[in-house]
Amino acid sequence: MMSDYNKTAIVIPARYGSTRLVGKPLLEVEGKPIIQWVVETAKSVNGVDYVIVATDDERIINACKAFGADARMTSINHKSGTDRIAEVVEQMPDVKYIVNLQGDEPMMPKDAIQTVIDSLKQNTDADISTLIRPETDENELQNPNLVKCVTSNDGFALYFSRSKIPYERNPINGTFYAHLGIYGYTREALFKMRDLAQTSLEKTESLEQLRALQNGMRIITNVVNIKPIGIDTIEDFERFKQAKILSVH
Repeated sequence: MMSDYNKTAIVIPARYGSTRLVGKPLLEVEGKPIIQWVVETAKSVNGVDYVIVATDDERIINACKAFGADARMTSINHKSGTDRIAEVVEQMPDVKYIVNLQGDEPMMPKDAIQTVIDSLKQNTDADISTLIRPETDENELQNPNLVKCVTSNDGFALYFSRSKIPYERNPINGTFYAHLGIYGYTREALFKMRDLAQTSLEKTESLEQLRALQNGMRIITNVVNIKPIGIDTIEDFERFKQAKILSVH
């Protein structure tokens, strides 16, 4: 029913076959798989109606069932998390707002996820919401694995790049911003992203969000002062394990 078309879902894409760390959603810390840490944080966010793991592997489905999570099997042919999420949301006509929370981000704080949701609901002219953080480390700013962002005066993203932007022809000690890979979408924006062809900028930088910008979609950013550890390598996993051991004991 259209009157109920206002629900919020956090959908967590989780692949087993990561190239750099196979099976990482199921690696355990303090007796819990990484995917459980992510789900538990998502469930603590206010005003969320659904928390769903979207995966392509039976092992992740079974692990999620074991700790009581809602997990859905999706196609093995998806090229991105956006496609995987869209498959799940397509079956949920009452969902209007969707958060893409990566299954390898167990340290994304509850408050940061809340900010993504609130910002999307409050900025009715935004298609997508996301987070950026100040970055001062020159090595990080030059690192192509760290995505940088520049914004308009009202906080909308102008561009994302693997290069350091803006280029300092005239150094003015401005603030540089790094992008955090969490997104909120309206339902319409999610399906538009899925259906649009890859753009030249997206292919060049290998950044999916440039597809949205190049097609005139609007991405509202919010500045946060956090640096969560995303788990891409065994070193990241060890850092997360150490952080959790310290916090528990």
